[in-house]
Amino acid sequence: MDKRSLSERDICTKFITPALRKAGWDEMLQIREEVSFTKGRIIVRGKLVTRGQGKRADYILYYKPNIPIALIEAKDNTHSVGDGIQQALDYAETLNIPFVFSSNGDGFVFHDRTGASTPRETTLSLDAFPAPTDLWTRFRAWKDLDGEAERIVLQDYYDDGSGKSPRYYQVNAVNAAIEAIAKGQDRVLLVMATGTGKTYTAFQIIWRLWKAGRKKRILFLADRNVLIDQTMVNDFRPFGGTMAKLSTNAKTIERQDGSTEDLTLALDKKRRIDTAYEVYLGLYQAITGPEERQKLFREFSPGFFDLIVIDECHRGSAAEDSAWREILEYFSSATQIGLTATPKETKYVSNIAYFGDPVFSYSLKQGIRDGFLAPYKVVKVHIDRDVEGYRPEKGQIDRDGEEVEDRIYNTKDFDRTLVIDDRTKLVAQKVTQFLKEGGDRYQKTIVFCVDQEHAARMRQALINENADLVDENPRYVMRITGSDAEGQAQLGNFIDPESKWPVIVTTSRLLSTGVDAQTCRLIVLDREVGSMTEFKQIVGRGTRVHEDTHKYYFTLIDFRGATSHFADPDFDGEPVQIYEPKEGQPIDPPDAPPTDEDGAPLPEDPGEDETIVDQPGLPLPPTGGPQKKVYVDGVGATIVAERVEYLDENGNLVTESLRDFTKRALRKRFASLDDFLRRWNAAERKHAILEELEAEGLPLDPIVEELGRDLDPFDLICHVAFDAKPLTRRERAENVKKRDAFTKYGDKARAVLDALLAKYADEGVLNLDDASVLKIAPFSSIGMPMELINSFGGKAAYVAAVHDLQSELYRVSA
Repeated sequence: MDKRSLSERDICTKFITPALRKAGWDEMLQIREEVSFTKGRIIVRGKLVTRGQGKRADYILYYKPNIPIALIEAKDNTHSVGDGIQQALDYAETLNIPFVFSSNGDGFVFHDRTGASTPRETTLSLDAFPAPTDLWTRFRAWKDLDGEAERIVLQDYYDDGSGKSPRYYQVNAVNAAIEAIAKGQDRVLLVMATGTGKTYTAFQIIWRLWKAGRKKRILFLADRNVLIDQTMVNDFRPFGGTMAKLSTNAKTIERQDGSTEDLTLALDKKRRIDTAYEVYLGLYQAITGPEERQKLFREFSPGFFDLIVIDECHRGSAAEDSAWREILEYFSSATQIGLTATPKETKYVSNIAYFGDPVFSYSLKQGIRDGFLAPYKVVKVHIDRDVEGYRPEKGQIDRDGEEVEDRIYNTKDFDRTLVIDDRTKLVAQKVTQFLKEGGDRYQKTIVFCVDQEHAARMRQALINENADLVDENPRYVMRITGSDAEGQAQLGNFIDPESKWPVIVTTSRLLSTGVDAQTCRLIVLDREVGSMTEFKQIVGRGTRVHEDTHKYYFTLIDFRGATSHFADPDFDGEPVQIYEPKEGQPIDPPDAPPTDEDGAPLPEDPGEDETIVDQPGLPLPPTGGPQKKVYVDGVGATIVAERVEYLDENGNLVTESLRDFTKRALRKRFASLDDFLRRWNAAERKHAILEELEAEGLPLDPIVEELGRDLDPFDLICHVAFDAKPLTRRERAENVKKRDAFTKYGDKARAVLDALLAKYADEGVLNLDDASVLKIAPFSSIGMPMELINSFGGKAAYVAAVHDLQSELYRVSA
């Protein structure tokens, strides 16, 4: 075998993975290959949106699931053994992995980021890769973990069996918090940008500490009822009957999957507390207040809770005389974790002084660069009254017949002490103009106003500007403020991606934090925002990506100069474009040249490493629930032609059928049917080929829809690209059975292979060698996973048998 002629994938399969197995690494539980850990930055070119290539590590080694300790960058054998080490170190820094390796199949270069090894970087032979226990011993020493701390750090994450796993930065946050608490730190601060999953992160921290027996009674505090309720039925749901809300008001909540659930309450109607629960969730406003009788938290003994988690801790706990601070100091013996997107630092208020420096931070800028958060455009609108100020004429009378005080009024006064109705109407006109020019008047919009009265007037002005759509549905524009029960009742509909109404909401402060408005595409600022903390929170209302509705970026229209905060060095998420329309110019920003992460210009057309995710004309999924159907009998219908526009490699729009486009693209990738068959049969993970195609902008799902046949991806490619006759999955499975290829195995092993064949025929499972499939029906009725694996003669024999099964499935090409 000429090693230099092998591909990088072959080097991994034939040399690196065997070396890891020989060193004692468990292929099923500890070795993960081709791990994508970022989504790929979203790049906006006008209305064309692409994703850059995400970062992908060749190998990540885990001591236990979600506890990564080593990373390997693989190269083919035309490279030297250490050629991948710099790239590996870059990835390891992001992933907070201490032990870093590079290999070309001849051996390994090992870099110890902990600094404990001398020399720091060494070359190892192929059979000298460290064992898991060796690296874990080094890890323990690096983290200074004693036996008790190690037991807590190794406590499993919660796994619901769905395959959902935390993102890399959530793993970093959870592990950093657990390590700090395991070593005795009792005040912990996590800083994570809005939209990055702070509540899910908090759940995993609480779960692991609770299951390890380190923290038995937990209090989770927030300052919005909707946050508590949604947390109980979604992220915290696994706590089940051990969890209750500190409230007297029963409520039925809709979960993310559409089912409903009644909240368990820890208070009776006389506000007496049931102390039998282990996990309590509460609004700090509900358990404290200025009067002694309102301080419900004092019904608990000071040592009752072992752990308190404070969501959005910048809002209440930072000031020494705040209500939250009183609760925290009462339960001072408990470990306390603060969660915030914006650590608050002023002369009078500091949560870093209280919690200490953050043990982990993940910024808005990093979230945008990784592709997990949406970038945004900024439109700055200058109104003459704001710029020049307003001075009333001598003797000017207001609506009540009183003389207006003679002085210069400016932005700070408008809608707070002085109302100019024409200004409100002008803002409403400009917002409406933007929605019309953008071609989508149904994009979810939040307008931030000075106060509740201003929000009411803005609602009226927007209704008058959009009378046609208000006629369609009176909820097109609504005010949602703290004092408006009707508006608050619509909050759930506004944040529900599947609910069309309301579209535009006016508010003062109610929606500035914590409300998960995933599909919000437009944020309007018509009030001053003096605090950087609040400004970041408001920007955060738009940063969630929602791929189902093609929401990849958002726009912020600023009427009050609030975006001057961009100039503050503490702001960490630069906009992709800032546009200041002049008189008579459209308010929708013109196309701006895109830039990379460092501000350098990018080409006008997408590069080869970008995938188009949105462009003009791309159909959106329907919204607003089921439409009224009109039934007509006796009229046939056929598709005459389906034509789709695509961007070719030169960035030009090409119009051709979806099938022709797919065929041409596949033939560029695979020179012939034999070339494809070689690639397919050599790939240990068949899914890797499909992932490569998808990363290059060629997902196969659309062509499956057009053909109307549920084919195996193998048959789909053979059929579309090379005109081969396709077989159904069931036909492929039956052919394997007819050949009776597995007579050498015993009854139990044959039963497993037959069940795998049936699963393939029914579900088209590509990753047949994923041993976790043995935990579910029908395998669970045959025997325990280890028992089934042993029926083949061990793990290696089981994997070999599954690979033989795959080879048999794809033996016939047409």
